[in-house]
Amino acid sequence: MRARGACLALLTGFAGALVADAQGAGPRGKVVYDKWGAGCHGETGGGDGDGATAMLPRPRDFTRGVYKIRTTASGEIPTDDDLLHVISEGMPGTAMPAWKAKLSEAERRDVVTYIKSFSSFFASGKAKSIAVGKEPGGGDQAIADGKATFTKLECAKCHGPNGRGDGKSAPTLKDDWGHPIRAADLTENWKFRGGNDVQSIYTRLRTGLDGTPMPSFTDAIDQKLITDDQLWHVAAYVRSLSPEQPQVREVIRARLVATLPSTPDDGAWAQAERYWIPVVGQVITKPRWFVPTVDGVWVQAMHDGKRVALRLVWDDPSSSPAPAWSEWLNRLDTTVTTADGPPPAQQGPDRLTVQWPQRPGGDDTERPYFLGGNARRPVQHWRWTSVPDRVEVGTAKGLGSFTADAAADSVGHVARYDSGQWRLQLVRVLRQRDTTNGPVFVPGRAVPVAFFVADGSNGEDDVRSAVSTWYAIHLDVPTPARVYAVPAVTVLLTAGLGMLLVTRAQRRELPPPSGQSESEARS
Repeated sequence: MRARGACLALLTGFAGALVADAQGAGPRGKVVYDKWGAGCHGETGGGDGDGATAMLPRPRDFTRGVYKIRTTASGEIPTDDDLLHVISEGMPGTAMPAWKAKLSEAERRDVVTYIKSFSSFFASGKAKSIAVGKEPGGGDQAIADGKATFTKLECAKCHGPNGRGDGKSAPTLKDDWGHPIRAADLTENWKFRGGNDVQSIYTRLRTGLDGTPMPSFTDAIDQKLITDDQLWHVAAYVRSLSPEQPQVREVIRARLVATLPSTPDDGAWAQAERYWIPVVGQVITKPRWFVPTVDGVWVQAMHDGKRVALRLVWDDPSSSPAPAWSEWLNRLDTTVTTADGPPPAQQGPDRLTVQWPQRPGGDDTERPYFLGGNARRPVQHWRWTSVPDRVEVGTAKGLGSFTADAAADSVGHVARYDSGQWRLQLVRVLRQRDTTNGPVFVPGRAVPVAFFVADGSNGEDDVRSAVSTWYAIHLDVPTPARVYAVPAVTVLLTAGLGMLLVTRAQRRELPPPSGQSESEARS
């Protein structure tokens, strides 16, 4: 009896400790939240922090109890583990960073407890994750079936036929708060929120992204429009649309070839390695831009000893200016406001600028300021625009100060737009007439290069744009003829010497003629 009473007292004390700990987690979480989260999500969790109006998508409004990334059914609150996952891993492609390296697990769990206090929905009961089975597999056939179901479910209306977020409905999309929202670019899985493996994608398809136009397809299974296996196949197809997350490298190799490609769609470009150059919003020079459309450019390079060619590929849901995207820009104008003023009311052209040091030579310490140079160290820009479709070569002494140079060597180009993607080829002679004004390409030597990209339908221009830091292009050196000649001569000499030694050895082994002694034969 005493033992039972002791056990009961122990259990009661343990439960009380748990309650006390939970009650303490809220205040502890508030301290962490006020320091790291309130600037975006607001002091009362309404998604209205000081930085909120410069972000797209907007920070989460915790008071609504509506969350995108969950393992629970559509319309349900997330589990504690769901909230912890988002806090720990962040939301790729948004301003929400991963906090696992900054905050301890205990601090992150305290924040989970605190943000739940912003909404009364969490008091209604414990959240329950949906049951997720095992991926059926199926290889290439499963991917083909997934593509067919992707079409059947009309996913292309938002995501586009090739998954680049350029569907017909894309310009009109908005979240539950009326803010413009992008259809996900399915060709960049490293930006998938909630995970980029097949099971995570399947879970998103089952649960939907509450607060956005992305629905749950659980009803489609329940109504027998599709099977669960078919939804798994859609997840496999979506994952197949993009490569593994690319590794960023500082040097772009320009391969030496006999003949340069004629267009950006020339099959010869398959011989050149692709390099991923990330770009981010220009947030230093006013007017700053925190919500660029483009997040990276694929770059390839070749040269034939006389000219250099660049191939630049980037995803953009519109060929600007595009009348269908005027609604997007109007909604953006009322959503994104900064101290630097609203974005332009009218669409401009799409732009891509390749930046080089104006004065060739020097080492890395002599690179100009990466944002368009300055008066002391200007830069040369190759500036392409979609309307009119042309490339201008000129000088910049800071962002927005481009001046065309009619005397500069021209840069040939071919631009193609298709299904949410720009492909641009640029060609110029290696050594220009004026070697003191712009890049001189010398095989074996690296030349600094940077990139700027602007989506005109998103209100972007030469200053409001996405920018890279400095990288370098290195032209392959032709292989000297002696590299091939020396091994050939060496082989011939070795073979000749070998034959001589074999002949001598054979002579020694021959028997003496009949009637002669061995000593007489040697003499």
